[in-house]
Amino acid sequence: MKLLYICTHNRCRSILSEAITQQRAAGLIEARSAGSSPAVQVHPMTLHHLEQQGYATQGLCSKSWGDFADWEPDVVITVCDRAAQETCPLYFGHAHQLHWSLVDPSAVAGSEQAQAEAFLSTISIIEKRVEQLITIANAQESTWVSAFNTLIKTEIR
Repeated sequence: MKLLYICTHNRCRSILSEAITQQRAAGLIEARSAGSSPAVQVHPMTLHHLEQQGYATQGLCSKSWGDFADWEPDVVITVCDRAAQETCPLYFGHAHQLHWSLVDPSAVAGSEQAQAEAFLSTISIIEKRVEQLITIANAQESTWVSAFNTLIKTEIR
């Protein structure tokens, strides 16, 4: 299964999702991430918290969804509400589209502890959702549509 995570700036939530999926579903799901208006660089706390949780960060960078015009994902998942309101490029039209409304931990104001808790919470949610994606990817491709529809109706926190 080929999966593309989209967030407006591709600097936090989509990067977290890509790294977690790549490591947890290696060989089963090929994950990438992109943004409609990518940032210059990945948020440093994104990389810090991924590394603290044992995820590889080498090669992670902000990318434009235009970079994937020739890559045909089976699934496109928007991970921020702003990106979900944007129209995906036509070349993603055949892909199943899902939306995960994830809180942006890099935007949490407050103490360092509050920010760390926000990142850990978001990472935990993504890990649970990736486990569901792994279950779907292990099933026959003909069952993916109904499985994705069920996943859409099930909000995991």
